[in-house]
Amino acid sequence: MPIYLKQRWNAYTDLDPVTYAVWAIYENAKVFYLEGRYGDLFSFRKLQDAGFHLWYSTINHFVNQFESTTSIATLVPQCEGVVLELGPGMGNQIVRYDKNKVTRVIGVESNPHFRPDIEAQAEKAGLGGVYELVTCGAEESDVLERNGIGASSMDTVLSIQVLCSVRDEKAMAREIHRVLKPGGKFIFWEHHVSSDWITRLYQNVTNPIWRRLIGGCCRNKDMYAALAAAGQWENFKSIEGDADPGKPWVTLPRMWGVLVKAKE
Repeated sequence: MPIYLKQRWNAYTDLDPVTYAVWAIYENAKVFYLEGRYGDLFSFRKLQDAGFHLWYSTINHFVNQFESTTSIATLVPQCEGVVLELGPGMGNQIVRYDKNKVTRVIGVESNPHFRPDIEAQAEKAGLGGVYELVTCGAEESDVLERNGIGASSMDTVLSIQVLCSVRDEKAMAREIHRVLKPGGKFIFWEHHVSSDWITRLYQNVTNPIWRRLIGGCCRNKDMYAALAAAGQWENFKSIEGDADPGKPWVTLPRMWGVLVKAKE
């Protein structure tokens, strides 16, 4: 069986994301210092949030271009009715909504630095009166309840590269299933743990540093297991992915799909 040493070396030593993240945190630390916000210099969460926003906004042009070449471009327009969007970030997906299908979109974003970007994208997409932003974590169910996100209340839940950054992906998957109406759709495009043991070892070893620098993102979450245990789906086997056995060195294998909550 081939080992793919060259490909693995190139993939495992790609430090560009981490280098950008360190630069972004450093730049924001300078801003905090120059503005006299000395207390914030000792708050890693504030440095992380500000740094992640700067990091993401710096590379977002390339991220958006890449997303346009993936199944994201056909997944997002399938959102309909009342939509819960988890972690909209820079708001890349907002312009991909079909305005004729969505009646209300609630974006839940924990990082307050993204608010201006999200609001600008909503206006650009002509969804200024439809898109509502709630600044809280996706796991803060009490805040979500106060904003009308309760059991069986959503027609669609959208998650594009978000579940990697929640503390408990299994609990989050159960919550997604809970808030969906019977027959509602969970539309997602996520990365997950590798099935290759060498790459999985690499993910596990590097994850502590990666998670702290890249906005809480974890490389080694088992998304298949989390979604399978969330509740009953009508079409769980429809999940797709790009985990090519011929490319075991890929450090962020993707999975995507449109799961339909089973009707009672």
